[in-house]
Amino acid sequence: MAGLTRKEIVLKAITRDDPPRVPILFFNKFPERSDIAMIGYGEAADFPFRGTNRSEWGFEWEKLDGTMGQPRGTPLADWEALESYRPPDPDAPGRYDHIPDAVARNADRFLIASLGITGFNHVTFLRGFENTLVDFYLEREKIEGLIDTVFSFESSVIRHFGDFPFDAVGFGDDWGTQNGLMISPELWREVFKERYRTQFDLAHSLGMRVYFHCCGQIIDIIPDLIEIGADILNLNQPDLFGVERLGRAFGGKVCFCCPVDHQTVAIRGTRAEIFAYVKALKENLGRFHGGYIGYIEEYSSVGMSDENFRSIVEAFEG
Repeated sequence: MAGLTRKEIVLKAITRDDPPRVPILFFNKFPERSDIAMIGYGEAADFPFRGTNRSEWGFEWEKLDGTMGQPRGTPLADWEALESYRPPDPDAPGRYDHIPDAVARNADRFLIASLGITGFNHVTFLRGFENTLVDFYLEREKIEGLIDTVFSFESSVIRHFGDFPFDAVGFGDDWGTQNGLMISPELWREVFKERYRTQFDLAHSLGMRVYFHCCGQIIDIIPDLIEIGADILNLNQPDLFGVERLGRAFGGKVCFCCPVDHQTVAIRGTRAEIFAYVKALKENLGRFHGGYIGYIEEYSSVGMSDENFRSIVEAFEG
């Protein structure tokens, strides 16, 4: 195993081929220590609001505190606006110009081509959350048309990502509340499952694996995500499922990428509890000759102390 690159160690974890250690994704701090680098697409060169909080899709991104923020304004709150609405051009000049340099700077790392916030979440930014939920029952044709607009843009971006030496495509689509899905599992399968399958198949056809981030309690659709080709599942609240339960039910079927739970131990745990939690993650999710990637995110915005962050880093790297 001597001389393996960071990328090769991550691949061994994904394929469950006995990696020499658990690889780690440092999400937003200490990128130089991460085995994984995430690189997204950029704004079109002719977008007049480049570098501002204005989205090419027509909403604004508002930050009121230290969290990632939230969208403001719903450009398609009224369906009549759809007649004149023009989504961004995935082929626009300038959108991918930064990628070669970013790839070169991270050549030994596992490279994830990030789509950012995707799918259902993006649809709700355009139409509004409540409107979207109602539309599934009252305006099915229109909402599915909007879903296809978003998914089509993403699929075109994935094709562009295929021009670069990326190892995976990263999706970010939160589906869970604390207790379950935001819509019924049956409706999810009816509307979204095959659309995701098409995207995942596209990524695979271009030689890239699928990294799927989803917050909340989504246990009802984990088997579906595995079935349609998710290679890595990033679940940031493993206590909603139970770490042991995740290992029993799905270990060896998918590679998990999970942190010390961001709602519980990472915020309120002691150093000893953090170390015990990391041990449990590795033992329950990574005992299938691999199958686990550690995840570290600095989360002071929701109450993570500097001390706990340091303990998390030491527990994973130790």
